[in-house]
Amino acid sequence: MLRRFVVSWKPTSRHLMFVPKHNPPNENDYLKLKDFFRNNKRISLLTGAGISTESGIPDYRSEEVGLYARTNHKPIQYQEFIKSSKSRQRYWARNFVGWSRFSKVHPNATHYAISDLEKAGKVTSVITQNVDRLHQKAGSKNVIELHGSAYLVKCLHCDYNISREDLQEKMIAENPSMKSTLTMIRPDGDVDLPQDQVENFKTPHCSKCEGPLKPDIVFFGDNVPKSRVDKVRTEISYSDALFVIGSTLTVYSSYRIVLQAKEENKDIAILNIGPTRADNLVKLKVSAKCGAILPQIRDSILQ
Repeated sequence: MLRRFVVSWKPTSRHLMFVPKHNPPNENDYLKLKDFFRNNKRISLLTGAGISTESGIPDYRSEEVGLYARTNHKPIQYQEFIKSSKSRQRYWARNFVGWSRFSKVHPNATHYAISDLEKAGKVTSVITQNVDRLHQKAGSKNVIELHGSAYLVKCLHCDYNISREDLQEKMIAENPSMKSTLTMIRPDGDVDLPQDQVENFKTPHCSKCEGPLKPDIVFFGDNVPKSRVDKVRTEISYSDALFVIGSTLTVYSSYRIVLQAKEENKDIAILNIGPTRADNLVKLKVSAKCGAILPQIRDSILQ
């Protein structure tokens, strides 16, 4: 019998407004996923924005509730950020306003379930497309941030780096009159702002060489560092299975991880609301809300 799992973290309507329409998991879904975990000793996890929607951070592509469905906004492109000082000013102004809320987002039941499974030795690595560090906040240790982190900022011209928290304090000092008109946070912490606020914003620069600063995030059009790709490949080869959670696998940097697991004859399962790019490659695909089933899987495996 599918059991209810109660956690201290309780989602509110604000948290769930970014979760796409879905059906509750059925008994068969639960049993298949439980067998997947019981039959594999070392499982690598690949997580996407779909696990953070229950914390109140929207994803990009979900029907009706994703960023692309709600707005005309498109994420900043790497070359645009590199080449245009105006683009950097617009990005940092929006990110500055959104940071106070983005940085205070809490992990949800799925993040905590993953952390517990890692502590028990069942999950050997967490490869995440997310830049929100919610896995680490929940206690996960072996986390590979495939697309980097919003919590670190680097200079494009030298080796200077600074924590995003410390940079926020610097930007507050340089922009004392900046007002927040925060409406909807985005997956990378970006928000909408009136043009006059953007134009008056003082863009941060490197304290060492005055060069431009960029968050340690792999923007669209950029490449995942080779060292990170190699580390992911090693983790997948070491594991017995790959479990994809909350990702459509649309971008190739994540899809190729599934291709590697397939080539190496790993057991692969997907938990995601709606279709993914790899549905035809796997034997086990469950379409359900992550928080509605993974904590229960955790509970049955660790009892």
